Formats: sequence, structure tokens, C-alpha cells
Amino acid sequence: MVQNKSYQPHLSFIQILNMSVGFFGIQFGFALQNANTSWIFSSLNATPEELPMLWIAAPVTGLLVQPIIGYYSDRTWHPTWGRRRPYFTIGALLAMTALILMPNSSVLWMAAGTLWIMDASLNISMEPFRAFVGDMLPPAQRALGFAMQAVFIGTGAVVASSLPWIFTTFFEVSNVPDGSAISDAVRYSFYVGGVVLFVSVMYTVFTTKEYPPTETAEQRIKNRETQSTVNHSFHKQRFLYTGISLLSLGLIGAVLIYMTGVVQDLYVLAGAFVVFGIIHLVAAILIGARLPHVAVVNMIRDFHEMPGTMRQLAVVQFFSWFALFAMWIFTTSAVTSHIFGATDPKSEAYGAGAVLVGNLFSVYNGIAAVAAIFLPVLSRSLGTKATHLVSLTCGGLGLISFYFAPGPEWLWLSMVGVGIAWASILSMPYAILSVALPPDKMGYYMGVFNFFIVIPQIIAAACLGAILKGFFNNQSIYVLILGGSCMILAGLLTLRVKLDGK
Repeated sequence: MVQNKSYQPHLSFIQILNMSVGFFGIQFGFALQNANTSWIFSSLNATPEELPMLWIAAPVTGLLVQPIIGYYSDRTWHPTWGRRRPYFTIGALLAMTALILMPNSSVLWMAAGTLWIMDASLNISMEPFRAFVGDMLPPAQRALGFAMQAVFIGTGAVVASSLPWIFTTFFEVSNVPDGSAISDAVRYSFYVGGVVLFVSVMYTVFTTKEYPPTETAEQRIKNRETQSTVNHSFHKQRFLYTGISLLSLGLIGAVLIYMTGVVQDLYVLAGAFVVFGIIHLVAAILIGARLPHVAVVNMIRDFHEMPGTMRQLAVVQFFSWFALFAMWIFTTSAVTSHIFGATDPKSEAYGAGAVLVGNLFSVYNGIAAVAAIFLPVLSRSLGTKATHLVSLTCGGLGLISFYFAPGPEWLWLSMVGVGIAWASILSMPYAILSVALPPDKMGYYMGVFNFFIVIPQIIAAACLGAILKGFFNNQSIYVLILGGSCMILAGLLTLRVKLDGK
């Protein structure tokens, strides 16, 4: 475990609350995206097997944006705006704009492009919020800090996911497209979401002051960026061999996909290998050109030197987020077809099922907001690993139970388990990880940790459409069963995580 002397004083409950309010708005954006994007794509004539690839923008954007934002926010300091708050502000402005544009998409490519912009903007704001807890709170308060974020994430998602239903039920706004591809209920929900996101984030910006960087942290960065040529030579060879290996794997994979005609979506995975290989080669070339202090070199070197705890949690995160992405993409089509017997996105039955899904997502986020309050207490009794195991098992069983639900009213019970798992996913891994990270790399490593959220989503986006068509006969309900099984497996893998950072 990384041992760091904490310079942060204990904060009051109100101070911790203020620094977490921004997550209410950020989750407002993510919840609207998660609950309604598949509906928007379907209304613009996307087929079920096309949905995963259309969603690929979200995880790919996070993969690129979060480590970069984390790296530079670690090195940012302004006497007025601080370290993380400039990124909160910029991301909130861009995300608000994207939320307003998204429901006005008239064609499928426009909606997909706007999703890309929206997710990039949300990630610009979200990533520094994770590092914010490590910056502002001593280790003894970090579990509470991440739990507080989970409470606001759950609360924000409850309201945001319910907005189309609220507009339909209380304001008699139509949830069926009339004269355009996207209904007024969804459109108005995105408008409200944009405003709420910006106001919430700016509340945190103006009510929280950050600590200036300590001399110790500044010296660590300086020392790290002036390492000896021996270290540079070692890393040059390592990056060179790794880059060649990844580039070769990606190119060979692309050729095999082309020659065999297997799942075309797998080109995304081959492309990821190629890009990551090229980045390694660029880092090796920069070291050879005596430019070892360039950002890309530092980021790749730190990636290879991540703590052991982070590597072990990566496997847990993989199966957890594969399950979540399957749920976000296919719950609408699973419920509308398996429960409501509807396949036409513009039919009244499909609209009723889609609205129910929004409400179900609201329920699991509401359960998460409540469960997050009790998880720190439970973890003190059972330990963080056992707490995460129990929570993920509840979520997995909840997803699997969709298949056995005799009617739509039973799905509310299914989402209770999903909500408990969601609360744990949002807090327990970060509480475990934060004590294993050096404070001067907190932002970067929290961004890299996002790799293990994004990679399973990329794989899910690349493979689930083919699995749905080739193995499940286009029955989306079986994708939810697969997701539930992956979530239970993730819980079992938590037991192998070592808490000593090795």
C-alpha cells in the first residue's frame, strides 16, 4: 500500500456535501443519456443489432478523455479556480450545449455525433470529481466522500430518468413522436437536464476551495520528470517492444476479421490495439529524441507502473461494467419485446415500455442513493471486499430475474438488487483504490482506472450485437441474463483483490 502522510484536515458534513453536489448534475446528463439514447436511436430507424456500435462513442470518448484530463488537472493550479474546478466548469458548459442539441437530432448520424460530444463533455467534468475526494479528504473520510458522491449520483439519476414520465403524467406532454422522430417529453427532459447540470456543477465550483499543491507533491513531480537516462533507456525498450506487439496484434486481428468475415464490429477492438501500440511507439521515439518529459511519455510510463491493487480491481471492473453496459443498451428492447410484446419504436405499447424503463432506471438509482448511505457502515463490519461481493450478487440476480418476471410490476423488485450493486460499484472500488495511489498522481490514475470501465463497454459494443443475432435469435432478454451472470462473477473476483497495494 502507498503510505502518504495526509495534509488534509477533516471536513464537516456540509463541506463534503457541497463538494459532491456537482455529481448530481453530471449524473443528470448520464442518466438522460442512458435511459433515452437507445430510444432516440431506434426512433431514428436504428435496428437493435446496430445499437451497440452507435453507443461506442461513449466508452471510446471516456477512454481518451479521462486520463488526459486527469494528467493535466494534476498539474493545474490557479489561485482563484484551483486545480480541478476549471475542468468542472468547461465540461459543464459543453455538456449543457450537447444535451440541448441531442433531442433535436433529425437523422441518425447527427444523434450519434452529438452523443460523442456529450460524453466527452461529461467526462471532462466527471474525472476530476473522482480525484477531488483524494485531494480534499484525509483517508479516514474518503469512503464517506465517495459514498456522498454515490448518493448524489443516485438522486440525480432518479429525477433525470423519471423526467419523460413526469412530463407525460403531470403536464400531458406526448411521449409519442408527432411530426418529428423524437417525442416532446424526451426533448423537454434534455432541456431541463442541461440547465440542472450546469447549475449543480457551478454550485460546487463556487462553494468549495481547493488546497494549493504542497511542496512535497511538487517535488515528486519534478523528481519523476528528471529521472536518470538509465531509466529512460529501460522505458524506451519496454515501450518499443510493447508497441510493436500491440500494433502487430491489432493488424493481424484486422486481417483475420477481413478474411474470415466474422463479426465486423470486432474491428473496433483491433483498432484499439493499433492505436495503443502506436502511442507506445511514439513514447519510445520521444525518449530516443531526448524528449522524455513529454506528457505522453509520462502517461505511458505511469500506466505500466500502476499499483497492484489497481490491476486486480481491473478484472472486477471489467465484468461489472460489461454487465451494466448490456443493461443500459438492451433493457428497453428487452422490456418492450419480452414484457410488452412490442417491436415498433413508434407504437404506443413500445412507448409505454420505454417510459417504464426510464422509471425502472430511476428506481435502481434511488435504491443506490439510499444504499450508499449504509455501505460504509456495512464495509466496517464485513470489509470492503465482502460488501462488494454481496452487492454485486444482488445486482446479478436482479438482472437475471427480468426473464422470470410474470408482468411489468415485478420488474420494480428486480431493480432493487441492481440499485444495491450500482451503489457499491460507484463507491467501494474507489475507496479501495484511493489509499493505494500516490497523491500527486491521483487524477491521472483515477482517469486510467476508467480504462477498466471503458474497455468492457467497447467489447460489449463490439460483440453484443453479434451475440444477440447469432446466439440469442434477437431476443434481448437473454443479453440481460448474460449481464447478470457477469455481475455475479465480478463479485466473486473481488475476493482475490489484495488491499496492501501489491
